[in-house]
Amino acid sequence: MTSPWTPPAHLVEDAVRAALAEDFGRAGDITTQATIPEAARARAVIAAREAGVVAGLGVAAVAFRLVDAAVIFTPATLDGARIGDGDVLAQIEGPARAILSAERVALNFLGRLSGIASLTARHAERIAHTKAKVCDTRKTTPLLRAFEKYAVRCGGGANHRFGLDDAVLIKDNHIAVAGGVIPALRAAKAFAGHMVKIEIEVDTLDQLKEVLAEGADIVLLDNMPPPLLREAVALIGGRMVAEASGGVTLETIAAIAEAGVDLISVGALTHSARTLDVGLDIEIGLGKRA
Repeated sequence: MTSPWTPPAHLVEDAVRAALAEDFGRAGDITTQATIPEAARARAVIAAREAGVVAGLGVAAVAFRLVDAAVIFTPATLDGARIGDGDVLAQIEGPARAILSAERVALNFLGRLSGIASLTARHAERIAHTKAKVCDTRKTTPLLRAFEKYAVRCGGGANHRFGLDDAVLIKDNHIAVAGGVIPALRAAKAFAGHMVKIEIEVDTLDQLKEVLAEGADIVLLDNMPPPLLREAVALIGGRMVAEASGGVTLETIAAIAEAGVDLISVGALTHSARTLDVGLDIEIGLGKRA
């Protein structure tokens, strides 16, 4: 399984370069320089130390390549694949110093993204019997949003907007300052171009009725319990996309989906995902180049 979208190459390289610069500091990897001969070569594997869904193999490969282009990184699986404890994710061969120096940055990206993909997959499994899709939010790690949203896709989720310029999303605070649902919607329609979708958040059925009268592309049903969501979905009647949000957990997502909504946004996919445990193990080290 592969994601239909991957982060652009320049974003990947920029992020990995920055991470390597942070790790190498001013003097580089002094431990490896002190203990490993320059001519030494090594083979290693990256393996899962628990079950999950893998994401970020391409990012990990870039970390090794940027340290030394002579490192050969061979994936043993694909992003989006389900993996078990002990499964080999990639094989690596090349200059030992480069492998050891790039190891932590590569594993940090791979573990973080695989953790997000794994948590997303758990949510998606809970609602597989419904039409709803689980999606992410903008509650992402600064500067890593494209990567984390990619990981959500690898886990079977959908992406919400990537930034403030993707779409109009009128939240409760916008409504309060604008003077109500109708003024906010009318102002948004007057401002937005014909390619820009408009979504608005509501937390009562009365607000929803105003939205239905004025029109929008998507309505965000915020913190509504399943019985209220069912009423809201019935009122919408398919006239716009219905998204549920607010306090969604693995325990509650199925009931929310069964209320008939189209999307369920879950900030926890990115802000609370636990890093998947992956590790690098040297198979052969300290050999000399021919």
